[in-house]
Amino acid sequence: MNLLNKYKTWLKTMGFFTLFASLFVLTGCENAALINSKGAVGVQQRDLIYWAIGLMLIVVIPAIVLSVFFAWKYRASNTKNEYKPDWEHSNKIEFVVWMVPLIIIIILGTITWKTAYSLHPYKPLESDKEPLVVEVVSLDWKWLFVYPEQGVAAINELALPVDRPVEFRLTSQSVMNSFFIPQLGGQIYVMAGMQTKLNLIANEPGEFKGISASYSGPGFSGMKFKALAKNENDFDAWVNKVRAEGADLNSFEAYKVLAKPSENAPVQYFTNIKPGLFRDVVTQFSQNLYAGDNAGHANHADHGGQRHDESAHHAHDAATH
Repeated sequence: MNLLNKYKTWLKTMGFFTLFASLFVLTGCENAALINSKGAVGVQQRDLIYWAIGLMLIVVIPAIVLSVFFAWKYRASNTKNEYKPDWEHSNKIEFVVWMVPLIIIIILGTITWKTAYSLHPYKPLESDKEPLVVEVVSLDWKWLFVYPEQGVAAINELALPVDRPVEFRLTSQSVMNSFFIPQLGGQIYVMAGMQTKLNLIANEPGEFKGISASYSGPGFSGMKFKALAKNENDFDAWVNKVRAEGADLNSFEAYKVLAKPSENAPVQYFTNIKPGLFRDVVTQFSQNLYAGDNAGHANHADHGGQRHDESAHHAHDAATH
């Protein structure tokens, strides 16, 4: 008790500091990427977070309040309350303790299932506009964005037209990685030799941060890109700028040079994109595998033919003798 009195002022100060820090952090939530969503997918994911927090607080807040209340009500100095040392069970308490969490789990599970189904990354977004196709390749340690319809590409800069769905087709050049634009929503993993999809939309102009959300090597921390949501005219102007300033990327050999590992890569533009470049990136490993298998089969056939010739030669010698 003496020790508690000795540090009472210090404990009060720390308590007020903790309360102030908590309030400060909460006031900044509006600027948090996952909360400050700018796309239809991101908004639905944000609402799911709100629902989950709200439903869990139904249990958390009463538990905290009752913990303090019971400690105060049944304190040693309060002799007015009835003392029941043999009490051990209450059907009413058991009902509340089990039924309330069960109801919360059912409601939260239903909401989560419906949201997860409606936000399936392969599911096209409803819109009266045709989606823009963007092919994404995870490199070490940078992002390549290819616009096959426009014939341009960029490193670490992604331009998107506002209010138009974007269909991302994604793969990786080497290790597994994770593509993520927090304010637009939808994190998805990419792997070498495989293709996945993601559908997003930006509802208002702005510049949003894009990141790699999966550790992939020494340059991972600098593997960031800018997602620029622009109106149609500004997006067309960006495409024309890339066409005017971009270097040629008209061969797979040029791509292989670009794919060499580099850290903190600057924004780069490319034009004259090789047709089917993304397909070549995805299938390059399977082609090598098939080439190796074919070589093995050919080698096996050669040995088989050689053995057949040797057998025929021995049979001819036996017949002659």
